[in-house]
Amino acid sequence: MSEDAGIVILGAGQAGGEVASELRKLGYTGRVTMIGDEPHVPYRRPPLSKAYFAGTVSAEELYVVPAASLEKAGIEFIGGVRATGIDREHKRVSLDDGRTIPYHKLVLATGGRARPLPLEGADRPNVFLLRTIDDIERIRERATLGARMVIIGGGFIGLETAAVAQKLGLRVTVLEGLPRVLARVTIPEVSAFFERVHRDAGVDLRTGAQVAALEGDELITHVHLTDGSRIEADLVVVGIGLIANTELAEAAGLAVDNGILVDEYTCTSDPDIVAAGDCTNHPSEYLGRRIRLESVPNAMEQGKVAANTLLGNKVPYRSVPWFWSDQYDLKLQMVGLSAGFDEFVVRGDLENPATRSFAVFYFRDGHLLSVDAVNKPQEFMLSKKLVAESARLNPAVLADESVPFKTLIAEAKA
Repeated sequence: MSEDAGIVILGAGQAGGEVASELRKLGYTGRVTMIGDEPHVPYRRPPLSKAYFAGTVSAEELYVVPAASLEKAGIEFIGGVRATGIDREHKRVSLDDGRTIPYHKLVLATGGRARPLPLEGADRPNVFLLRTIDDIERIRERATLGARMVIIGGGFIGLETAAVAQKLGLRVTVLEGLPRVLARVTIPEVSAFFERVHRDAGVDLRTGAQVAALEGDELITHVHLTDGSRIEADLVVVGIGLIANTELAEAAGLAVDNGILVDEYTCTSDPDIVAAGDCTNHPSEYLGRRIRLESVPNAMEQGKVAANTLLGNKVPYRSVPWFWSDQYDLKLQMVGLSAGFDEFVVRGDLENPATRSFAVFYFRDGHLLSVDAVNKPQEFMLSKKLVAESARLNPAVLADESVPFKTLIAEAKA
């Protein structure tokens, strides 16, 4: 295949958009074709369950790379079509509209899809997954004042949706199957804080709540729990995780294991194919092992690395994971992953509903492992470098808010 075929990007999400933009920034003048199964150009997904659901931003304000910018950069966008196969021998991609697109180099930025609820009735018109602009549009049609919304899942998506729905005047119930919300990402004390916040706001939040069945004919009218509870519902929103879109890669014979396997340069097992974003499983220098991350920062950083790799630049991916969540007037920011900590210190007051501001510092063997910050932007920003350096901090002094945080930074040792 000649170089005239250029670079083809499968996936028009954050990672795909980042690869395309970075290629042009790096001076690549060849053909770039981006293919997405949604009609929308690349857009930011985090605001979907927050500002976009609330109606405070438009779809156009979500766009990472507006159509006009794509056109100006000479990036061809093919939207509303699905790639159905990759012919690695002849270097071409098949689309579900019958077209085949040749490539010189291929980028897999296929992302993931919302995990469906494995129960009968989950396909009813008032049961919704939440992953796309179109999902939110459909939810909005039924999210009327006083409507009863049942949210299945107490992770970021579920809690963010609950916060907005409550503000919009819906009657909200959140069902979390585990003993506490955010159980996979933080400690019980932080989980308890967010549970109090939601209950104080009027959300009926139930933990350890196992869904047994959905009831209704044309529409779901009730959600049944295994304890015998029966909850009325006008609409049901399911937020129980993400499934990485690896089927194309696997069918093409690429190495796949909980994501498309890539190295620190985003290279797959095919030298002419790179991959970036939620669909990848990459080596993490920070963790010392492989991981698949679902986050915008990861998608953006991997996208930049992938663009460099395509142009022959050896720029390894070495970012520390970080995440955020907006709920009511709270901004939760996390850097690093706290799994495996042996000590934690709280700076601020977890119990005081008036301040609603604190940071939790996690340590392992005396080194800073990760930080959860709620309405503590300075601590979060300064901690990103400390976590990356696995710095040492004095836990006793750290807990004393009378000591300026910048002073502790100056004394930190790797």
